[in-house]
This record gives sequence, C-alpha cells and structure tokens, in this order.
Amino acid sequence: MSVFDKNIRWVILIILIFAAGVIKVVLRHAVGVDLEEAIGDAGISVLLMSLGSWGLLMAINAYPTRVGTQGYAFFMAVALAGITCLFDIGILKWWLGDNPLYRDWLAHTTLMRFFICLVCFGWIASLSAMQKKMAKIEADYQQHSDAETLHREAELFKLRQQLQPHFLYNSLNSINALIMIQPDKAQEMIGKLSDFLRSSVRREANEKIPITEELEYIEAYLSIETIRFGDRLQVEIKKDYTDDASIPPFLLQPVLENAIKFGLYGKTGTVKILLYIGYEDSMLEIHIVNPFDEHMRPPSGTGFGLEGIRRRLYLLYARADLLETLQEDGLFTTILKIPQ
Repeated sequence: MSVFDKNIRWVILIILIFAAGVIKVVLRHAVGVDLEEAIGDAGISVLLMSLGSWGLLMAINAYPTRVGTQGYAFFMAVALAGITCLFDIGILKWWLGDNPLYRDWLAHTTLMRFFICLVCFGWIASLSAMQKKMAKIEADYQQHSDAETLHREAELFKLRQQLQPHFLYNSLNSINALIMIQPDKAQEMIGKLSDFLRSSVRREANEKIPITEELEYIEAYLSIETIRFGDRLQVEIKKDYTDDASIPPFLLQPVLENAIKFGLYGKTGTVKILLYIGYEDSMLEIHIVNPFDEHMRPPSGTGFGLEGIRRRLYLLYARADLLETLQEDGLFTTILKIPQ
C-alpha cells in the first residue's frame, strides 16, 4: 500500500517523459519537422497527458463503490485517452497547422497518439485500481481483526466476571453461620474478604502479573478458606521459579477452589492440597493436587470450572494444550502451563 502511495507519482512522470521523448524523436528524425514544432508538439502532449492522468486518478479515487473498480478504471482510461487525443490534435492543428508537412504527419499519427495515451492511462488505471483493491483488503482485514479482538476481550471479561460470585456466595454463607457461634472469626473473615475483593478490583485490567503478586492474592484467598473450613484444610505450596515469572491474574483461585470443593466433599478428616509452581521446558508449570474419590462427587453447581480456565488460556495464547488433568491413586492433579 505505502509503496504505491509513495512511488505512483514517479511512475506517472516516467511514463509522460517517455511518451514525450518518443513523439519528439519520431517528429524530429523520421519526419524532419523543425525543432520548435517538435518541442511544441511534445510539450502540449505531455501537458495534456499530465492533466488526463490527474483526472484519471481523481476519477478512480472518487469512485463511490469498491465493487467493479478495475472495470471502471479501464473504462475511464479508454475514455480519457480518447478525450486527451482529441484535444491534442485540436490544439496542435490550431497552433502548428500552418506547416503542410506537419498537418499531414498529424493526420497520420492520430491513431498512434491515441495508442500512446491508452497505454499510459491503462498503466496508471491498473496501478490505481490495484491500490484501491489493496486498500479494501487491508480495511476489511483490519475490521475483521478489530472485531475478533473485541470479541476476544469481551469473552475474557465475561470469563473473569464468573470467578468471584460463587466464592463470594460461599464466603457470605460461612460468615452468616459464624456470626452467632464465633463472631470474632466472622469479623476476621469479613476483613479478609474485604481485602481480597479490593485486591481483585486493582488487578482487573492487567493481562499478566508477576507470579509473586498472584501468590499474595492466593494466600489472601486461602486465609479466608482456612477460617471457613478450620483445621480440615491444609495447603502446601512448593516454589521453584524466578522472580520474573508471570501469569494471567485470577488463574489459580478458581482451580484451587475446584480442588478444595472436590477434596473436602464427603470427607470429615484433614485434607491436604498441594500447590507446586516451577519451570518445565521454558514454561511456568503449576500443579494443583487434591484427594479425589470418584465414587463421591459433589453436586453440580455454579462454579467456574476447569473448562472456563481452559477457554481463557486458549483465548490468551491460542493453544488448547495448556491445561491437563490426571486421576491416579485417589489423587486429582490439575496441570497449568503458562508460556513465558
């Protein structure tokens, strides 16, 4: 696109100079007309072809629709070539028509002049039509790209908004239950929940954050869950990463919530959840392991679920292999892979 915009004026200039040179050489050497008449003929031809070229470009650029641009450009090239040739012959007859030899030459070269104009204008028309076609393709691509970006951002926003309600609902239920029997713990849980939600708002606009910041968020979340479940819940965190590691925000909390939900359901004793974060093949790899009894499943609810995480990772990285799950020896393992 930019190549045409920058160079088309030079293409036109070269065409016109070449056409004027051909006319001058033929008139001067083949026919033997005077140099003054040859220069006048060439000058008028160049001037008229310049005006015709400018008019052709204006006509093509002003064409109201992008459909059929090439056909319209060809029609305008033929029409303007004919008009330019008629004006050229008329002006030259009026100005240089006193010379019988020149008048005879002018009559015999009418078709050649039209052909030269047609070739020049046809070339210009082809370049202009191609330029307009490329502009349409680029505009359509940009529009499609913008639409895809907006759709992707809207879906990511929707996925992020699904994270909090289920957790908030459970937390408020726990607070309600604690108010009468353990008001001090209920008050502590309200304070931690407030800090947690305030942190969520601050991180909403970020596409990626340092893993250390995400872990601070997770620790705030786990402190609430610890109050909620008491000594029944134990979470062990193993870290093996560098400080420059990053992760999309709100990615770990729904996975941990899922692990806690499945790990604690149907059990009365202590349940241990393992969270491991490390590197594997230039990726930040996260393992969340929880006990799992396939014969006892919690009832389906409104939780965010792993499919939401899988979809979010696909939208962010255009890869469908960044979330894996394994079931082995009564343990359910969720593996997240985050490109760095």
